[in-house]
This record gives sequence, structure tokens and C-alpha cells, in this order.
Amino acid sequence: MAYKYLNQIDSPADLKKVPRAELPQVAAELRDYMVGTVAKVGGHLASSLGAVELTLALHYTFDAPRDKIVWDVGHQAYGHKILTGRRDRFPTLRQYGGISGFPVRDESPYDAFNVAHACTSISAALGMCVARDLKGEDSYVIAVIGDAGLTGGVGLEGLNQAGHLKRKLLIILNDNEMSISPNVGAIAGYLNRIVHGQAYQRVKEEFEQLVGSVPRVGQRLINLTKDLVDTAKSMIIPGLVFEELGYKYLGPINGHNLDALLDTLARVKDHPGPVVLHLVTQKGKGYPQAEQLPVKYHGVTAFDVSTGAFHKAPAGAPSYTSIFGKTICELAATDPRIVAITAAMPEGTGLDGFAHQFPARFFDVGIAEQHAVTFAAGLACEGYRPVAAIYSTFLQRAYDQVFHDVCLMNLPVTFALDRGGLVGADGPTHHGLYDIAYLNALPNMTVMAPKDENELCHMLYTAIEHGAPIALRYPRGNGQGVELETPLRKLEIGRAEILREGRDGAIVALGSMVAPCLGAAETLAAEGLDLTVINARFAKPLDADLIACLAVEKPFLVTAEEGTLAGGFGAQVSALVHDRRIPVSILHIGVPDRIIPHGAPQLLHAKYGLDRDSITERIRQFARQPLTPSPVAVK
Repeated sequence: MAYKYLNQIDSPADLKKVPRAELPQVAAELRDYMVGTVAKVGGHLASSLGAVELTLALHYTFDAPRDKIVWDVGHQAYGHKILTGRRDRFPTLRQYGGISGFPVRDESPYDAFNVAHACTSISAALGMCVARDLKGEDSYVIAVIGDAGLTGGVGLEGLNQAGHLKRKLLIILNDNEMSISPNVGAIAGYLNRIVHGQAYQRVKEEFEQLVGSVPRVGQRLINLTKDLVDTAKSMIIPGLVFEELGYKYLGPINGHNLDALLDTLARVKDHPGPVVLHLVTQKGKGYPQAEQLPVKYHGVTAFDVSTGAFHKAPAGAPSYTSIFGKTICELAATDPRIVAITAAMPEGTGLDGFAHQFPARFFDVGIAEQHAVTFAAGLACEGYRPVAAIYSTFLQRAYDQVFHDVCLMNLPVTFALDRGGLVGADGPTHHGLYDIAYLNALPNMTVMAPKDENELCHMLYTAIEHGAPIALRYPRGNGQGVELETPLRKLEIGRAEILREGRDGAIVALGSMVAPCLGAAETLAAEGLDLTVINARFAKPLDADLIACLAVEKPFLVTAEEGTLAGGFGAQVSALVHDRRIPVSILHIGVPDRIIPHGAPQLLHAKYGLDRDSITERIRQFARQPLTPSPVAVK
């Protein structure tokens, strides 16, 4: 599409050539291009729409990449990408081989820091400030953080240290009262009081201008009334925590008013210490459907721009997430011990229904996974059975708490780990590939994964009844379409399931890999290669006796997991047969020890050998090799 200005902007230097009075036109064009493109390829839309004016003002005022702009999470950085030389590549957003949905240092010199998990921008930016000062350089560093980012511990830790060090740092608080869902907690309430108390800043400035104009004594009068002003401040805006922490606080100002943004940024450039600039923005700004439904348009699939209607995928089985949400509600209806916890993702984890049915037993802690885990541990100490529903990738942020506050005390906390495995377009920061490896290392922890949505239901019941730490990992997307059996039953911990008997070898598959392995076994059986297929169910503890028996009886073993091979399920199987001195050839199928890029899940499964056809071919080739009995895995 031909735009008056946007087609001519290949860098911030080009943006600076646009007359200031024409920047609202650039904002309109940027929104139009963003909506039109994301409507075709999907992505995080509403956050980036809300940050358009901020993005323009930053690049118009500062000199990136010399000046560093550190985005928090990166959901709001699409405009930044378009203005920094990636306009023509923007239609490849989140596609395999295309540009990332988040800032990535390897993608552009304008991306100062890799992000995608919230709350990190202040800490990273402060590190850059100190490095700048140590090198004797003179540049600006800007951290852009959302109000939700201040609910996370690392965001508050960075805020604390930056206020102490007093370095020249600009923190832009982009306050839209949202994370993915509406914000919760005391900090959100505090910021809301600031927004509604903005009359203070106006009164203060008018007072100082009036008194300061008195000849010869004006400044003395201002100094004399400082205590009175501070008292009034505390009455109008409770606390003003930022100023108490050592920041110059400005705001709140309308984050969609370009003139106000540009004038304010020009002023703060000369401030020698840390500044918090508080902006109030609207998530989804400029696209009516996203303004009205910011949660729905936070992360979108393809949709019709004119109506906002999402393109419907072919009808399929219910998602694992929805089955989890339905099952926990059914269990909670008869078990008052069950409490559900989420870290700012009630809809994403399937707990929105639980929140509606059992509001007194539902807790959204904000973007605070560490707190979520220890909070769950406290509940478990008092006899409750908390279920912490957290994406696999985000539980990484609370690893110490999982060990120290749950496993060490052997507390009955259930971790419902959604998005276990390859998740697709969000890429390396969101793939849930490491949970098996990092949880297997923890004493008292049980780790299980269902072969289908029916087994998910029984595993959730098993987990809640288990009485010790337990993790249930399941994939993103639809289930297998199997019937859900009732009543729910407890599974025997550490007991695998034999799905198919064969003489020529055995596949021990975990979770989402069971179905493609069964399919591969059927194909190979037609070729004369007859394989046993085991649904492992448990990554920890393993069904050691069954696996050892297979290793003794079968010519070879295959392990399959949708997780990293390094320290994963297959590695545990190899360790088992090694410890029992069983000489057997083993083929491990899983994700290699490297960073896995973004791309469609089906494409990634094929590329990394996790789909039915790839598994079939790898086993076919492995079976043709001369047998080399060894306890060391063949990879």
C-alpha cells in the first residue's frame, strides 16, 4: 500500500526528516500497516497499537542505536521494528525464517536486548547505563516497561537498584492497566491512584510559577513552603513511591499526545539522574475492535480487518488447555482443598472458568511466577492442594522456589505446565523444552505427561491426590479427540502403559510423542519391522523394571520426547540401562541442544524429526545399522 510517509522511512534518521506537525499522519499509517499485516499473519497486536505514539516520540527524540531503547517483553515493539529498517520484512513476522515477534539483538542493531519474558527492561538498561559510564561515553538509555511489568520481582529489583545508583536513566512506565488480562494487585491500585491524582502535578507547577514570579523573594517562598507542598502531595497522591526511591517523576501524561510526549522527552534529556516518565495509554488504540476487547486482541490469529472476525480454523478436538480448565472445575466442586493460581494468565491457562465458579479459591498474582510458587507452598502447608497453572517456559523463572519452597518440604503442590514442547510462532523464549530436564533434577518431584486429553484428566486427579510435589506437562493446541472417561481414577506413580507388542525393538514415548510413535510403528510393521510401543506416562520416576526388561529382550530401544535431549527423558533412560549394565543400542528422538527458532509447530516438528514421517524414517535407518550394543546413547 502506498503511504505518504511510511514507505519512505527505512531508519529513525528518515523519521526525523518528517515535519513534527505530520507525525500524527505517520502514526495513522503505522497503525494501518500494523493492523493489515497482523490480520494476515497473526501476532501481538493490541500492545503495539497502544505504543505507536511512544515509539515515534522515542525515535524522533533520541539517536538509536547509539542511544539504547530496551523494551520490556516486546509485545509493544512492532512499530519499533517497522521504523528501524524492517518494514518490508514485517509480513514475515513470526514466520519460519522471518523476523521475530520480539526484539532480538541478532536481528537488528536497534534491538538493544533480547526480550519476551516480562520485567527485565530496567535491570538490563541499568547495566547498560553503568557500562556507558565506565567507558566514559555520553548516550541515553531508555527502559520501556508496562505497569504489569512492575508486578514482577525483577522489575522491582531493578527499580530499587537504579534509584540507589542515581545513573542517568529514563524509565518509561507505559500504563494501560493491562498485562494480557487486566492487572491485579496493590501496585496496579497504586498506579491507578496516581492516574486519578494527576491534578497534583498541574497544581504544583501553577503554584511554583505564581510564587516564583514574586520579585527577589519568590524562590525563598517556594523553599519555605516545601514542607507544605510535600504534605499536600501525600494527601493528593498517596506515597509517590518513585520520588521516595530517588527518581524524578513526571506524569502521568497522555501517551497518545505526540506534542506532550515530544516536549517532555526533550526536557528529561538534560536530567542527570534517573527519571520515571509515567504515560497513560490505551491498549489496542486506533483499531476499534482491539480497543473494546484488548484481551482478545492481545495475541491474535488471522482476522478480517473490516469486521474484526477471526478466521475460523477447521473444527477439531477441544484443546488441552480447555480440558484442563474443565477438569479442575469438576474436581474443585467436590474437593474444597483445591485452590488455583495463575501468573497474569487466567484465560491463557484455562482458569477463567475456575475464577468465575470459585472466586474465593482463585488467585491471579500478576506477572510474579516466583511469588506464585511460594504462595502455593504456603497454602499447601495449611492443608490445601494448590494447582499452579503456569506455562512451561515461565516456570523457569521460579526454579529456586520450586526446589527450596516446594520440593525441600515435600509439599503437595501441583504444577500444571501448559505449552510443554514446541509452541510455534513465539519462538525460543516460549518453547517449553526444558521442564523435563530441570524438574527431573529435583528430589521429591514427580513429572508426568499425558498421551491424550483423557489421560490428562486422570493425571490431574492423580496429581491433586498425590500428596507431594508433582508436575503435569501438556502441549499447546488440540487434543486427540478421544472420549473422556469417568469416573476419574488415580494412576500408579511411575507405571508405564504397554500400547503395542512387537519383537524387533521398542519405542518408549512420552506425552505428545506417543501418537506419532504409534503411527510410525504401524507404518514400519507393514514393512516387516515389528515394534513394541510404550506410553511412558512418567518422566520421573521411570518405570525402571519395564524399561530394563525391554532393554534385555529387544534388539534396540527408541526414546521419544518433545523436549531437549540434553538431560531429558531419553538421558534418564540411558542412565538407567547404564546403571543396570544392560548392553543395548538406543536411539534418542527429541529436540537437539540448540536454540530452536520460531515457526509453525508442524514445520518445526518436521524439521527436528518429531512428526510421524520423520520418526518412521529415523527408526527405519537406525534399524538397518549393525547393532552395536552399548549403554551409551546413539544420537
